[in-house]
Amino acid sequence: QVQLVESGGGLVQSGGSLRLSCAASGRTFSSYAMGWFRQAPGKEREFAAAISWSGSRRYYADYVKGRFTISRDNAKNTVYLQMNSLKPEDTAVYYCAADTSQGARLPLKPLEYDSWGQGTQVTVSS
Repeated sequence: QVQLVESGGGLVQSGGSLRLSCAASGRTFSSYAMGWFRQAPGKEREFAAAISWSGSRRYYADYVKGRFTISRDNAKNTVYLQMNSLKPEDTAVYYCAADTSQGARLPLKPLEYDSWGQGTQVTVSS
């Protein structure tokens, strides 16, 4: 498994921006697909964005398209989630996850990921 540590969460006003980072351990980070999920109180964990091992393929949930951007720096073993135009409904704990299976398709469901970070809280005030 991969150890993942998120950072960058915090309190921001509606319309503001945050950039989340997820630092991964291990020498094979560049071979993993990575994803970001979020979970609001009382709700199930939901997919936000995913990126292939090379960064050439990205996929977003409809509710973040045009506002969030996932990227990665394999030299730094880090994946990012740039979040712009934040809304109060974006308030949640955000988790990064790794899929070490090296499958052909981008994983979009929580069960397709085998390593998770501890999460970072994002709170958007109105």
